[in-house]
Amino acid sequence: MTDRPTVVVTGAGRGLGLAMARRAGADGFRVVLAELDAERGEAAADELRAEGYEARFVRCDVADPASVEELATAVRELGGLYGLVNNAALANGVGGKEFQDIDIEAWDRLMTVNARGPWLVAKALHPLFGPTGRIVNIASDAALYGSPRLAHYIASKGAVIALTRAMARELGERGITVNALAPGLTECEATETVPAERHGLYAANRAISRAQQPDDLVGLAAFLLSEESRYLTGQVIAVNGGFTMN
Repeated sequence: MTDRPTVVVTGAGRGLGLAMARRAGADGFRVVLAELDAERGEAAADELRAEGYEARFVRCDVADPASVEELATAVRELGGLYGLVNNAALANGVGGKEFQDIDIEAWDRLMTVNARGPWLVAKALHPLFGPTGRIVNIASDAALYGSPRLAHYIASKGAVIALTRAMARELGERGITVNALAPGLTECEATETVPAERHGLYAANRAISRAQQPDDLVGLAAFLLSEESRYLTGQVIAVNGGFTMN
């Protein structure tokens, strides 16, 4: 065990989560990859260790309070926490129906994982922060744009934005900043089932026309985890090549 500060990334087994975990490792953090799929999580941690980073996999289902508490126990054993990236979410295969046609089970599942999950993780881990800390919640620009036929996903990510602001107010006096990134449609495993129509919508309306990649997010995530962002909190930053503009 080293004295490196620890950063937890949920949903870190692939795609955007793995990209952010890799960057955190490159920036000198000990990285805890919290991932539901054990095979995927172990492989990702092995990959990062082979690249020379200090990485540990902890299986975590963010929808299960007991599993989240197990994550907290593992982080506590490492000596505390500096950063948390709340990335785990359901995104693939969730669109297509208008709001009135979404069934209750699908609505509740999205809200449980995407909205309650980040709250549960932050609730369990916040006592482990030291005199300062960073929380980065991953929202979505869909909640800013109002994408059609995606109401339950948008509602869940809108909740993440609101949660970010509430947590920023409550944790500021402890020196913990809380911000949200709102990515656009990013090419990774989680978006492979997104209809071609939606890919076309982004391609036609981005200011930067090329497809968005996970690496387009990691620099800003790294900044939000750094000391340089110490006076930035409660903000939602859209990273989508200009698809939406504030």
